[in-house]
Amino acid sequence: MLFDTPTLLAMRLGVDVLIALAFLGLSRRYPHIGGPGWWTLAALLSIAGSFGLWLRSDPPDLFFGGLGNAALTISPVFAWMGLRSHLQLQCNVERVVTAALAIVVLHLAFIGVWDLPQVRQGLMAFTALSVMVLAFRDMVRADPQQRVPELQALKLLTVAEFFALLLFAVAAPVMGMPLAHVMPVTLFFFLLAGLLRVVLFGALVAYRLRLEADRARQDLLVREADSRALIDNLSAGVVVYRPDHTVSRVNSAARRFFGLSPEEAGFALPDGLGTQMLREDGQAMRRHDLPFERVLATGMPVKNVVIGVPVFAGDDDGDVHWALCNGYAENDAQGGLRHVVLSFIDITSLKTAQSKQKALQAQLAQSQKMEALGTLAGGVAHDFNNILAAILGNADLARQDMAPKAPARESLHEISTAARRGRELVRQILAFSRQQPAERVRVDVSAIVVETWSLMRSAVPSQVQLLHECHPDTPAILADPTQLGQVLINLGTNAVHALGGREGRVECLLDGLPGNDSRLPVEVAKACAEAGVGAVRLEVTDTGCGMPEEVRSRIFDPFFTTKAVGQGTGLGLPVVLGIVQVHGGAIEVRSQPGQGTTFTLYFPAAAGGALAPVSDPVTMAVRAPQDAMAHTSENPSMADAPPADQRHILYLDDDDTLVFLVRRLLERKGYRVTAFTDQREAVKAVSEAPHSFHLVLTDFNMPGMSGLDVARAVLALNPQLPVAVASGYITDELQVEAKAAGVREVVFKTDAVEAFCDVVARLVKKD
Repeated sequence: MLFDTPTLLAMRLGVDVLIALAFLGLSRRYPHIGGPGWWTLAALLSIAGSFGLWLRSDPPDLFFGGLGNAALTISPVFAWMGLRSHLQLQCNVERVVTAALAIVVLHLAFIGVWDLPQVRQGLMAFTALSVMVLAFRDMVRADPQQRVPELQALKLLTVAEFFALLLFAVAAPVMGMPLAHVMPVTLFFFLLAGLLRVVLFGALVAYRLRLEADRARQDLLVREADSRALIDNLSAGVVVYRPDHTVSRVNSAARRFFGLSPEEAGFALPDGLGTQMLREDGQAMRRHDLPFERVLATGMPVKNVVIGVPVFAGDDDGDVHWALCNGYAENDAQGGLRHVVLSFIDITSLKTAQSKQKALQAQLAQSQKMEALGTLAGGVAHDFNNILAAILGNADLARQDMAPKAPARESLHEISTAARRGRELVRQILAFSRQQPAERVRVDVSAIVVETWSLMRSAVPSQVQLLHECHPDTPAILADPTQLGQVLINLGTNAVHALGGREGRVECLLDGLPGNDSRLPVEVAKACAEAGVGAVRLEVTDTGCGMPEEVRSRIFDPFFTTKAVGQGTGLGLPVVLGIVQVHGGAIEVRSQPGQGTTFTLYFPAAAGGALAPVSDPVTMAVRAPQDAMAHTSENPSMADAPPADQRHILYLDDDDTLVFLVRRLLERKGYRVTAFTDQREAVKAVSEAPHSFHLVLTDFNMPGMSGLDVARAVLALNPQLPVAVASGYITDELQVEAKAAGVREVVFKTDAVEAFCDVVARLVKKD
C-alpha cells in the first residue's frame, strides 16, 4: 500500500510534537505577539487526536475513539483562534470553550449511545469547513489591500484545504470509496498542509516582528530627532566629547558660546578651545582641573563649576565668555565610557552685571564717604572760619597799628599766610562736598580751556608741552566758570606733577558726542536723553608715570596723596569729582604704570541761551591760590578808610572774638557799630528803634534762632532795613531761603574779614 495509516499517524504525531515545541518557544519568547499560544494548544490537541486514531479499536472505544475524534475536531478551532489573536481580532474564549465541550459531548454520545460513524465524520468535516470559511473571512478583513504576502499564501492554502476536505469527506463516500482507502491519503495531504500552515504561521510571526522592528526603529529615529531638536534648541550649551578628546555633538547654544559657526561644529573643536579655560578669578585652569578631564579621570560628575572661555572667532575676538558648567560620564551597556557630556549655562551677562554692581557699590561707598566728609566739613566750617577770620582780621589790624618797618610785621605776615592756607583748605573741602555755592550759566568750554592752558603755561617747566585741541562744533554746557576752571587747573597740575620734571606732554581734548553714544556713562546718557541734548567730552592726558590699580582706586579719596608731606593736601581730585558731579557729569580714569594717565570728563550739553563771559572767572580761579600765598603785607581796602557819615551798623554773632574784630574793623572805617552775641537782644534793640539802624549784619549758624529767623524778625519791624547774612558754607537752599526772607546778600564767611567793608559800603549806599 502506498500510504500506511499507522506510519502516517506516527509521522503526524512526531510533526505535531515539533510544532507544539516550536510554537511554545515563540509564545515564551514573544508573549506580546498573539497566536503562538493558541497554535501550541492546537498542536497538542492534534497530538491527542493522533494518539486516539492510532490506539483506537474497531469498533472504536469510548475513550480513544471518542476523545481522539473530539481532539481532532477541536484542533482547527484553536488554530483559527490563534489566527484571530495574531490578527488582533476579538477572541471570545468562553464561546470557544463552550463549543469545545459541546464537540466532546457529541463525539462521546455518537460512540457511546449511537454508533454513527457517518455522523462523526460529518461533524468533523463540517467543523473544519466552517473554521476554514471563517478564517478566510478574517484574513480578507485583516488585509483588504492584499499587502501581506504571507496572508495571501495562507488564504490560498485555506482554499486548497477547503476543496480537498470536500473531496475526501463528501465525494469519496458518494463515489463508494471505502474509508480504509481514503483515510491514508487524507492523512498524508493534511500532514503536508499542516506543515505548510506552520511555516506560514511562522512567517506571519516573523512579519509581525519585522513590522515591530521597523516601527521601533522609526520610533527610535523620531525620538532621536526629537532629542536632537530639543538639545539643539536648549538655551544651555551641550557638548558631547568622545574619550579621545574629539567632539561627537555640539548644539547651537554651545556653538554660540564658543563663538563657532555651524560649519565649524564638526568632529573636533579648534585648537585650544575647551582646554584654555579660565577659573573664576580669571587665571588659567590647570589641565587636571578642567571639567572634561575631571570626569574622564574619575568618572564622577562635576557640578556648578564657573569657567571662562576665551573667544577666538567672530566679532567677539578677545572676549571671555563665562559659564556655569556641569558634566557627567555616559557609559555603554558593559559599563565602558562612551561619552563625556558637558553642559554650559551662559552667565556672561550675570558676570557683567556683577562687575557693574561692584563698580556701583564702590561708587556708592565713595559717595557715602564724600557725603560723610561733606557733612563733617559743613559742621566744622562755621567754627573754623570764625577762628581763621579772627586770626586774619586781627593780624591785619595789628599791622596797621605798627610802624612800617617794625620787626613784628614779618611775623604777622607769616600768621596771615598760614591762616589763608587754612582758608583755602576749607574752600577745597567745601568744594568737593558740594556745599560751595555755584552759579551755573551757559558757558563755552573751549574758551575756558584756552584761558586756563595759557595761564598755566607760565607756571610749568619749559620741557613740558601744554597742548590743547578744541573741536569747533563743541556745544556749550551749563556750568560755574570759576569751578570749571578749578577743575582744569587741578587736572593740569596733577598731570605736570606726574611727569616728575621730565620731558613730556599734557594734552587737553574737547569735543562733542551724540546723546545716544555708547561711550557715555549711564547717568550722563540718561540726562542727555531726558533733555534731548548731546554731551561734551573733555580729556586731559599726560605721558607721565601712570598709576597702578591700588593707587587709581583711591585717587578720589579725600586726603589721599602720593606726594611728600607738605607738597599736597589730597583734595585736588576729590574737588574735581565733587564739581563734576554737581554739574551732572561723570569722570572716567584710564592709567597704566609707565603709560600715562587720561581723565575723561562728560557733561550734558546746554539746551540753549546766551554764553556767559569766562575770562574773568577763570583768571580768578587760576590766580586765587597764588594771590593768597603772595598777599601783600598791607590790605589796601583796610588801610584806606572812606568816610561813612556815621552810618549805624548792627552786627550779630555768637562768637565773641568775631564780634570784637568786626566792631574794631567797622569802627576804624568810620561806622557806628552796635554788636550783640544774643539774638533776642539784637531783635529787641531794633524793636526799640526800628529806624536808627542802616544795616543789620548777622551770622547764620547760631544756637536757638538762626540768622534767617533774626532777619525775618527785624524785617517785620522795619521792612526797609537792609539785612545781610554771613555763613561759613552756603548752599543753594540757603540762598533761596534767604531771598525769600528778604535778605539782601549772603556773605561767604571765609571772605568776611576782607569783604565786610565792601559789603557794608554797598548795602549802606543802596539804603
